[in-house]
Formats: sequence, C-alpha cells, structure tokens
Amino acid sequence: MYDEGTMGARLRTLRRWRRMNLAQLADQAGLSKSFLSMVERGQRALDRRSHIAALAAALRVSEADLVGGPHLSADPVQSAPHATIPALRESLITNTLTAPVADRARPLPELAAEMTRIDRSEKKFTEVGERLPRLIDELHVHACAPADELARRVALENLIEAFQTATFVAKDLGYTDLAHIAAMRAGEAANILSDPVSLGKAASLRIHTMPASSWTARYAAAENAAGALQPHARDDLGVQVLGMLTLATALTATVTAKPARADHWLDEAAELAARVPDTPGKNWGAFSASNVAVWRVALAVERGEGSGAVLRLAQRVNEGTIAARRGRHATFLADVGRGLARDPRMREEALRWLRRAEAVAPHKVRNDVRVRETVAVMLEQVRAASLGRELRAMASRMGLPH
Repeated sequence: MYDEGTMGARLRTLRRWRRMNLAQLADQAGLSKSFLSMVERGQRALDRRSHIAALAAALRVSEADLVGGPHLSADPVQSAPHATIPALRESLITNTLTAPVADRARPLPELAAEMTRIDRSEKKFTEVGERLPRLIDELHVHACAPADELARRVALENLIEAFQTATFVAKDLGYTDLAHIAAMRAGEAANILSDPVSLGKAASLRIHTMPASSWTARYAAAENAAGALQPHARDDLGVQVLGMLTLATALTATVTAKPARADHWLDEAAELAARVPDTPGKNWGAFSASNVAVWRVALAVERGEGSGAVLRLAQRVNEGTIAARRGRHATFLADVGRGLARDPRMREEALRWLRRAEAVAPHKVRNDVRVRETVAVMLEQVRAASLGRELRAMASRMGLPH
C-alpha cells in the first residue's frame, strides 16, 4: 500500500484542501494531469526540485508542507541522528557574536583542529550531536573576547565552517528552518570578516537554504555571488569556494529551466576544478574535478534525462576519489539509482545502486526524502517477488509501510 505519509499522498491531501481538481493543479503548475495522477497513486516519484517547487507555488504552500518533515522510524541508524538536533538548535539560537553562552573555552588552536576533524569525519551526523554544539559555544567565546585581531579572525573563520556543517546536517535530516538559521549565522560572521572568500562561503549556504518557492531568486543570488567572488579567487581555497558557487548556479539554472545557462556554469566549474587538486576529501565543499562529475549526474537526474544518459555520466565518476567523502559518494550512488528507477526496465539495476548508497552511508540515505519517495514508488510498482523482498527490507529501514 502506498504510504500515506509520502509526497503523492500529501499532494492529494493539499490539492483537495485547496479545492482544486487535477486539471486545475496541472495547469497552474505547468505539469501534465496524467503525471500528477500517477504521483498521487504512487506510480511516479515526485523527486525533482522543479516539480516540487512548481506544485508548492501552485498550492500556495511551503516545500516542507509538500515534502513533509523528518520521517522517524524504529531503525536506530535512521532515527539516531535526529537526537543530535536539540543541542545543535540550542547552540545556534542562544549564542550571538556579542554574547556567548559559555564563559570559558579551550585554546583556539585546539578548537580549530577539532573543527577539521569533524569536517572530515566519516560519522559526521554523530559528531555533530556529540561535539559541534560545544565547539560552537567555545568559538563564540574567542570571537567575542579575542586575544588579538588574528585570534578573532580565526574564531570567526572556524565558526563559518561549523555553521556550514550545521547547515547541511540539518538540511539532510529535514530541519529546513534550522539549516536556514545556521546559514544566516554564517553570514553574520562573514560580514564581520568582510573578505570575499568568507562572504562567498556564506552566500553558498544561504543559496542552498532559500525556500523552494524562490528558485528564480536563488538563481539570481547564485550568479551574483559567483560574479562577486570571481576576481578574488586567487588561491586554492578561493577557487574551491567559487567552484561550489558555480555548481549552485548550475543547479538553480537547471531547476528554473535554463539548460544553456546550466551547461555554461557546469563548464565553468570544470575549468575551475582543473586549477585545484582532485582531492574532494580535503577541498572546501569537496569541490574537485571528481565532484563536478558527480554534479553532472545529479543535474541530469534533475532534468529527467533517460537511464542511458545517467549511466554514461555515472561511468565518468571516479568512485575511488569521491569515496573520501562518504556522504557525497552515497548521494551520487542514490542519484544514479533514482534516475534509473524512472525506467521500468532498470528497476533491478536501480535497486542495486540504491543499496550501494545505503551501504556507504546508511544514516544519510535512510533520511533522504527523495530516496524515500523513490523506494515508496518502486515498492508500489514492483511485482517480482525477489526484487520485492529487497525493496520491502529497504522500505522497512526507512519506516515505510510495506
């Protein structure tokens, strides 16, 4: 039975609440009536950002209303990371850059080293809950009462990195409001530093956390941020931050149906990636040539390209290189699986990619709403018993009725 908590079921509920029929909603969202009917019946996945944004705008609801909040299950791997959120929320909300919560802190070099370890940790979700809130508290102490100007800059720079980690962990777990707060806090620190690279980092986080209804505004913000940083991207870090901004611009161009601009920004990203080492495990935002190849796959899936095109792009990705970033690796594998799952002939292959993604980073994949949507729809579609058993097992780990 199709899960009443998934996007298709929520779409039907919200459409009826707005007293709209399928034809009216399809017309206002620019989508076909048959596609929306299949989404509501669990026959097609609603996992493209452009479709979600169009439907949210037509229904006059937020993305969270349509996507739904965190899906908690009895599976500890899936649900445990959510227990880290209250402490993170408290740290982000109670500290300010003029009044820290803590009254003492460890030496600044020790805090900077810990931030680096958290950023590169293979268990980042757990690390966030256990270490990041205290680290944010202590960095605020140094930012508010620094030993000197250099110490102040180091504290603020590390706060931006802490806020970046908080942004994406909160976003991955479905706490969009908290992700936005973390991004805004990074902006406050960057404005004090006032250097182009820090401002570029903060802009990148803000772009990724803007509401789904504002993709056009996201595109403009991303282009402006990339343009502002471009003259100042002189060293590896500057190039890596600029590279992530170009990828964000390519994403927003894709969602807003500007394919030529998306290709332009992907090519710009590839040129920038050639200027830095292909070491995503060490680079800011994992920006590298290998990561650009991963983004090409993600944007092809967002555009709705066929399974053949998705597989050809996937074959260009050096998985050995991106394996240093388990979350990034898992997202790549899941994107391929989602893209293949749209082709009924590729269901078994899609499941293979999705299972590989789950094996690499189970906590991340089991909390991914787009993977959840794909699994729910595949479960509804599947008839072969052997594939059904594996799908039911994966659905169980995601808390989906099966």
